[in-house]
Amino acid sequence: MAFSDDEVERYARHLVLREVGGPGQQKLKAARIVILGAGGLGSPAALYLAAAGLGTLVLVDPDQVDLSNLQRQILFGQADLGRDKVAAAGTRLKDLNPHVHVETLALALRPENAGQIIKGADLVLDGTDDFATRFTVSQACLAQGIPLISGAIGRWTGQVGLFTGQPCYQCLVPEIPPEAETCQAVGVVGALAGVVGSLMALEAIKWITGAGEPLTGRLLIYDGLSGQARTVRIAPDPDCPACGARA
Repeated sequence: MAFSDDEVERYARHLVLREVGGPGQQKLKAARIVILGAGGLGSPAALYLAAAGLGTLVLVDPDQVDLSNLQRQILFGQADLGRDKVAAAGTRLKDLNPHVHVETLALALRPENAGQIIKGADLVLDGTDDFATRFTVSQACLAQGIPLISGAIGRWTGQVGLFTGQPCYQCLVPEIPPEAETCQAVGVVGALAGVVGSLMALEAIKWITGAGEPLTGRLLIYDGLSGQARTVRIAPDPDCPACGARA
């Protein structure tokens, strides 16, 4: 898979990186990644993956751009208000890098369509904000053997994890919390979405290229108020409803 002169110049900083180089950039160009949610986390993740030279990005989000989104959802501007998020995102990403193929799905991921949406993906990034969808995509990824990068934010704290089988996302969160909090209810500082969404893109690039040590079976937790981060191991749950004995 040859690079054009434009691509060689565009990806020059990757091509001189020992951990990426030509072979890694070829892997990026051949990769297909599905991003669920084109919001606070999906925005920076999609921008950086498009800039990095992903072959195909699939954006899935049923919502339209709202004024309250612009505090943190950096894919969009004032002119996008009222547009489908994925349509506006697709326009922005193609402007950023015309070499990336962008597919857009203005729909919600549900148990009946999840398998088809993620089919053929090398990696799935979940930046959605409800546990039902998180459980659905986790189970679909398990069924198809597709690695899942999950990100979440609230108030001043964010987290990122990579799940490739056992442990799975539901080993971390076995059941939907009775009082699950959303950003709409508790608030979130806008720049935190950029931090966590960028970390999701970074983990995706590492996974695709084989660079460094991925967050497999680990959870990176970032506290924006203290400026501190820690990484914890996620133990497989033998009674996990998705990947354990209860599955």
